[in-house]
Amino acid sequence: MTQTLDRPGSDVGARVESWVSAFQDALTARDVDRVVSLFASECYWRDLVAFTWNIKTVEGTDEVADLLRSVLDGVDPTKFAVSGEASSADGVDDAWLTFETAVGRGTGHVRLVDGKAWTLLTTLDELKGHEESQRENRPKGTLHGADPDRETWKEEREREAEELGYSRQPEVVIVGGGQGGIALSARLRQLGVEAIVVERNERPGDSWRKRYKSLALHDPVWYDHLPYMPFPDNWPVFAPKDKIADWLEMYARVMEINYWGSTTAESATFDEAEGRWTVEVQRDRGNGPEEVVLRPRQLVFAMGVSGKPNKVEFPGMDRFRGEIQHSSEHAGPTGYEGKKIVVVGSNNSAFDICGSAWEAGADVTMVQRSSTHIIKSDTLMELALGGLYSEEAVRSGITTRTADLVFASLPYRIMAGFQKPAYDEAKVRDAEYYQRLRDAGFDLDFGDDESGLFMKYLRRGSGYYIDVGAAELVADGRVKLAKGQVAEFTETGVRLDDGTELEADLVVLATGYRSMITSVADLIGSDMATKVGKVWGLGSDTTKDPGPWEGEQRNMWKPTQQQNLWFHGGNLHQSRHYSLYLALQLKARQEGIDTPVYALQSSHHAE
Repeated sequence: MTQTLDRPGSDVGARVESWVSAFQDALTARDVDRVVSLFASECYWRDLVAFTWNIKTVEGTDEVADLLRSVLDGVDPTKFAVSGEASSADGVDDAWLTFETAVGRGTGHVRLVDGKAWTLLTTLDELKGHEESQRENRPKGTLHGADPDRETWKEEREREAEELGYSRQPEVVIVGGGQGGIALSARLRQLGVEAIVVERNERPGDSWRKRYKSLALHDPVWYDHLPYMPFPDNWPVFAPKDKIADWLEMYARVMEINYWGSTTAESATFDEAEGRWTVEVQRDRGNGPEEVVLRPRQLVFAMGVSGKPNKVEFPGMDRFRGEIQHSSEHAGPTGYEGKKIVVVGSNNSAFDICGSAWEAGADVTMVQRSSTHIIKSDTLMELALGGLYSEEAVRSGITTRTADLVFASLPYRIMAGFQKPAYDEAKVRDAEYYQRLRDAGFDLDFGDDESGLFMKYLRRGSGYYIDVGAAELVADGRVKLAKGQVAEFTETGVRLDDGTELEADLVVLATGYRSMITSVADLIGSDMATKVGKVWGLGSDTTKDPGPWEGEQRNMWKPTQQQNLWFHGGNLHQSRHYSLYLALQLKARQEGIDTPVYALQSSHHAE
């Protein structure tokens, strides 16, 4: 993001105040044409639940007009006002806003060009009368006075654990107990929405503990805080997997999350007439599995970005005398010291596994099947993240919430243009590094439009590596590089499509994951999964993100074509930020608040 500074001699504050006053006056008068006249011909209004009960971006004045004609009377927006000081840079005025609707309070952000709105963000922060139980609304913790029937906090928690899911049903069941499910459950608890998290692993954090031993976060600590409880100031910049796992386990306990570990969801069916799900689970509380039937109104799948491991089948796998693992099954190179390991793939997991195996003394070969975007970790932090997520940003007064909202204020249609300059600079800054990789034969890319890592992640969730050292091993030949497609397995290794034969004691298939909907289909059935359609991607019509354009992450954090079915996840940043908006949607439905959804997403691309 470009730092915004007041233009000398300009009265940016007056310009923004004038626009906001005119905007509120036109909204109050329900004069759609006058509201639309305040927007530039190229304009984007991104709404997170406040106006649309959806996560939706409208583009251009015709779409702005349609949104307003559809929702204005019901939303009844009032009290739009500038919050803090407006600023200006490069001909763009911008300011933070506050506002209210008939049912809630929100935060907004506007960018003006020549006095008209270029981008507008509106977000719902809280529901009136249903504010979170924090700060002035925090619970007492105990009731003063004498009471012979007093129930302690511990007794209350034990009773809740015994009753919820048995003698009384939760409002929400969340399938998936990683950071996404845990963050959402924490939000729901603060809103008074009873939820159960269902997770096949035994303990919170096990989805991290059970991965390969060298795994660590590639995103920095400032980007990764969970709701309500930021990491302490001495937390490492890049947390090792087991440290993250322990934090998640502690967090789940402290935030009083009803976490059903060692529990597998078997099936889920929806009763349209009753508006409830029947979720059949197998739960093991230490005495062997028991069948439990849960009857929530809302069902959330929180499975990160991806679904099932993409365990590609190759001819001859049955005759290979060594071991074959998918990267999700790979615990590390222990036992393979001095042996030959072939890693099929060239993205994050592939590089991490190659680096760890080389450190352990294995003979490692990476098979690159398609080009990869690589960015040095230090370069990424300085050029792409530092302005919002860094110690420098913290010293400048940029809170995590502010950083999240700044990022959210950029509509996806134009985000690539904001991202590209950082990666253009990276190409120059690290030119020698990139040339060494090319000289080693590695195929590099910066995305279909040269916009770099974040756009690749948002569009397809794959195709990149944040280099924390392993790319250097490829560049200097310590990790050998082979290129092409795997044609078949032999008794002693793999043969590529150009005839190259690679001997191996272990082949790790770092071949990624399928769409989240593929895992969900096993529980809700293929017909309902097809009805919902693809989960993730923007519809950008770039590699692995087919159109049509949606302009938001497909089916994430918002209503889907299947009533009362939701998806939550993403990286730690997204799990933190979007958990609020999903929680507010679920709370509103529990309370019977009218939630007419504007522009419900269509179904596209089941895979």
